[in-house]
Amino acid sequence: MPADESSAARGTGRSQATAAISRALAPPLLSSGRLAGPPVPVGLALRGRLAAGTGRRPAVPRSRGHDGSGPRTPRRSGVRRMYEQARRAWDRPLTAYYLILGAGLLITVLGLVMVYSASMIKALELDKPGTYFFRKQFLAAVIGSALLVIASRMPVKLHRALAYPLLMGTVFLMVLVQVPGIGMSVNGNQNWLYLGGPFQLQPSEFGKLALILWSADLLARKQDKRLLTQWKHMLVPLVPVAFILLGLIMLGGDMGTAIILTAILFGLLWLAGAPTRLFAGVLSVAGVLAFLLIKTSPNRMSRLSCMGVSEPGPNGSCWQAVHGIYALASGGWFGSGLGASVEKWGQLPEPHTDFIFAITGEELGLAGTLSVLALFAALGYAGIRVAGRTEDPFVRYAAGGVTTWITVQAVINIGAVLGLLPIAGVPLPLFSYGGSALLPTMFAVGLLIAFAREEPAAKAALAMRRPGVRWKTMRRRVKKRPSGER
Repeated sequence: MPADESSAARGTGRSQATAAISRALAPPLLSSGRLAGPPVPVGLALRGRLAAGTGRRPAVPRSRGHDGSGPRTPRRSGVRRMYEQARRAWDRPLTAYYLILGAGLLITVLGLVMVYSASMIKALELDKPGTYFFRKQFLAAVIGSALLVIASRMPVKLHRALAYPLLMGTVFLMVLVQVPGIGMSVNGNQNWLYLGGPFQLQPSEFGKLALILWSADLLARKQDKRLLTQWKHMLVPLVPVAFILLGLIMLGGDMGTAIILTAILFGLLWLAGAPTRLFAGVLSVAGVLAFLLIKTSPNRMSRLSCMGVSEPGPNGSCWQAVHGIYALASGGWFGSGLGASVEKWGQLPEPHTDFIFAITGEELGLAGTLSVLALFAALGYAGIRVAGRTEDPFVRYAAGGVTTWITVQAVINIGAVLGLLPIAGVPLPLFSYGGSALLPTMFAVGLLIAFAREEPAAKAALAMRRPGVRWKTMRRRVKKRPSGER
């Protein structure tokens, strides 16, 4: 046979064999006589049969991309993936715990640094060492840290047990403040007790914590008995006791602390589910009283008139407000440097207490002030999260009250420095100089930490991180090896 004929015969035989294999591997016919799908190439069909026989998964052809050879598998963008990772991290059980602990400690440490920088010139003016105010604040921070640890380790039942003794003790001290010869006046406010040496105590600062714990216990017991649906049980005795504290504070002329206490009262009423009419009624009464107190005091009227001004005025009545704006404006993006403030050299009154945020803006710039705001925002969010996720009514009211206290006081202080609110004379929580304000605030932060630890998911996560539990878990997982095996 010629060569070309033999080649044709071989080609014909190969074509017939290929056609036979294709018919054998083709999908079955449907009832209508049509194929169940498109014809399968011989190579892919053989590969699938071989993979089925060996138990392996048949290979799937990959798509080429957008060049027309096949569709491309959609991929998540980098921003979307980062957002989902951040959201998962944000929803972890221990997020609130770490936010409260980290933000509280960072604000306190940064406050110590700024107190030392802002108070140095003031101490030298008083013929004191440059570290005079810093040493007192550092001692208060050490004692406050101990209180924070104790509060964070105390069970909820013990916190509830402390509510009534703390309230009674605070009221007793606030009454002593008004007794001549025992109480003392600082900057025109009769709200201090002299403890001997350089130490003084302001009982009204502890009144905020006492009101929160006592009110949380009262509202929790009434909620358990289903009494909060009646307005008289919601208001009595909560509002009368709050008014007693407000009256004792206003006897000393401290309008700023009274505003904070009023904000705490409204926050507790809102958490208790007060109806709109009741809430509006109490708010109207408080507004009328505040208007009368401001109208009858020339000092408070002058503070109200200094909002948003850019000149000190003919008599220098707005000197502090204007120089606070000057300090912030001269800071720029990153500030003049730590310790390089100009306004603290006698230009800005109270640079280490009420207006320490202005010195922070001058020395650390916009970056420093935004960092402080971010820390307070994180602390406030974590407190709201603890109050919103708990099933214990006492924890919800106490966490909500503490969060209201810290955030409202920070807003009032920073708003006064920015010229958006009248100067109320309240310190920046955990940041400004003042041991009487720092101690109860750090205890309140420890209270939030304790509540964050009491969440079931957080408690389980913390239990898994204990060394003993981890060691026992590892011992269960590791199999015992024979004695001769290495």
